[in-house]
Amino acid sequence: MKVETFQYCLPVNLIFGWDKAEEIGKEAKKYGKKALIVTGQGSTKKSGLLDRVLKLLETEGMESVVYDKAVPNPLASTAKAGAAVAKEEGCDVVIGLGGGSIMDCAKAVAFLAVNEGEPFDYIYGKKQSDRSLPIVLVPTTCGTGSEGNGFAVLTDDETLDKKSLRTNAIVAKASIIDPKLMTTMPKSVFASVGFDALCHCMEAYLSKTCQPIVELEAICGIQLLGENLLKAYNDYNDKDAWSAVTLASTFGGMVINQAGVVAPHGLEHPASGLRNITHGRGLAALTPVIYERSISSAPEKFAKISQLLGGTDETDCVAKIRELLSELSLTITLSEQGVKEEDVDWMVENAFKVSAPAIANHPKVFTAEEVKEIYLAAL
Repeated sequence: MKVETFQYCLPVNLIFGWDKAEEIGKEAKKYGKKALIVTGQGSTKKSGLLDRVLKLLETEGMESVVYDKAVPNPLASTAKAGAAVAKEEGCDVVIGLGGGSIMDCAKAVAFLAVNEGEPFDYIYGKKQSDRSLPIVLVPTTCGTGSEGNGFAVLTDDETLDKKSLRTNAIVAKASIIDPKLMTTMPKSVFASVGFDALCHCMEAYLSKTCQPIVELEAICGIQLLGENLLKAYNDYNDKDAWSAVTLASTFGGMVINQAGVVAPHGLEHPASGLRNITHGRGLAALTPVIYERSISSAPEKFAKISQLLGGTDETDCVAKIRELLSELSLTITLSEQGVKEEDVDWMVENAFKVSAPAIANHPKVFTAEEVKEIYLAAL
């Protein structure tokens, strides 16, 4: 690639390794005395992780409050409610404990706890701030890479716009990435988040704003997933494969922080914002359809992606992705996830409203009519 000028700033402390979750209390203590733990109603309670974290904080002399209202595709109102709890309880550090949506919610909570107004005023640039409560993130899924970037994806309650709050203020002070925590995921969840991680790496690599450091990280992430995603999916005891997938997921979050996402994410967000579908499954329906229409615009990059996934060149790139999706039991359409043909016109309009940069940075810039064709083909 031609190297010109670029900037790379990502001030996050990544603490990676098996059993590193034991350091949560010591790490959180560096940033506050009373923690708001943002989590959900499901896996962290069932696995006992939430209780472990509460004890680790207590051991370090910290107080804690649990906000367990975070859900997939978090709403702006949920983040506002969490911020209100943080203010009422006098919390001075926020811990995000869970998957990507929960970490995104935690980052938004930390931001809104010290910034007045509506979340989407900041998302659309009507207001700006570089302040947030300090954040410690502990991912329990290896997919979004939220632990490695300054994004927090929210859905507007009224308009159903799904878009990211983006600011370095919500880059975590520390992200404790313990592959052992990931192995509690059901296979269906792992397949979905694993494909999301792959999409992050592929999309940053394909982005027109990709730069040298991003390219290296993205290529490494694609290779790690190409070599290890199915291994981990088929053998939950393969520690090396799980470590590789988890690291690739974090790379995915880091590279989209710099290069952004492109058309697959740009077109998926309207679908999941409208119908609350699982993000990775929405990507599974859309990505092959979009890439089929994109190969000729960046043949060398699609050839590289294919090779990293075990293929030959750009001619079999989409076939390799479809093969991977089949082995992950992710061969699925949008209609199977509740999207209806009558939704398509709204999704096209919304895509250009909330995802214009992603559409513009894709190797092939699609028109509104072409986006409509993609949605219809993915139904």
